[in-house]
Amino acid sequence: MADQTIGFIGLGLMGAAMVDRLLSKNHKVIVLGNKSRKGIEAALAKGATEANSAKELASASDIVMLCMGTSDHVESRMLGDNGVIAGLKPNTVVVDFGTSLPSSTKMLGEKVAAVGSQYLDGPLGRTPSHAMEGKLNIMAAGDKTAYDRIEPILNDLGENVFHLGELGTGHTIKLFNNFLAMTTASAMSEIFAMAAKSGVDPQKVYDVMSAGPLHSMMMDFIKAYAIDGNPENLAFSIKNGSKDIGYYGQMAEDLGVDSIMSKAAKNAMSAAIEDGYADNLVPEMVTFFKQKYSVTDS
Repeated sequence: MADQTIGFIGLGLMGAAMVDRLLSKNHKVIVLGNKSRKGIEAALAKGATEANSAKELASASDIVMLCMGTSDHVESRMLGDNGVIAGLKPNTVVVDFGTSLPSSTKMLGEKVAAVGSQYLDGPLGRTPSHAMEGKLNIMAAGDKTAYDRIEPILNDLGENVFHLGELGTGHTIKLFNNFLAMTTASAMSEIFAMAAKSGVDPQKVYDVMSAGPLHSMMMDFIKAYAIDGNPENLAFSIKNGSKDIGYYGQMAEDLGVDSIMSKAAKNAMSAAIEDGYADNLVPEMVTFFKQKYSVTDS
């Protein structure tokens, strides 16, 4: 696959790490950024080239990859006179690595197919540090022939690479995953705040709960902040967690269902954002709950 040119749009923390990995594996990469130049400059220094527009990037690429924050962001780069679709060559494979709405993914897939190319969803698990090591989890879905074509490149980026079925399945499963993750994180954050409110040693709370079937990595992420003071084990912002929970609820609505369980986490994270915690990391929901419940740390 070394002769295939990869166009990469969205060089935030995760995207920049993925581009770094691709360059380290000797792939030819064209980049297009958004707000920050940091990831772009780092990529250029390692041999990437830069496009002036999404259309220009697509016209020069055999594979286009997007790693962006929201479905709106993806659509803004894909659509329009200067968008990716306007510049696609026939049989180009386009992959959305972000966490997007399945309905948006399917809409874009139809538009990409109409110009003779293929669209895949490939949401990610794990962190930017895993991306630099080629150890991401990649939940790919869409046309199997297109997936097979780019699988060697996905294997350069990921340790666990799945093909999950028809287009949109990856984003659907990722929303299941993040719904459970943010619900668990919010619940554990409240538990640690309630322990402090009731005067119970949080370490004892953790020791008991982690000894049984409730133990999970997400519990450990929250414990790392609540007890050890380190929120970085879950380097994911509250605003992003709220967005993903909102997408889960929107997906449910699109399916004709009013999600019951997602409302608690969505309400908690929305309240935290209203109180100024948008850019805080998810484990810092513990502090939000303590503030809400008037807990004074001794």
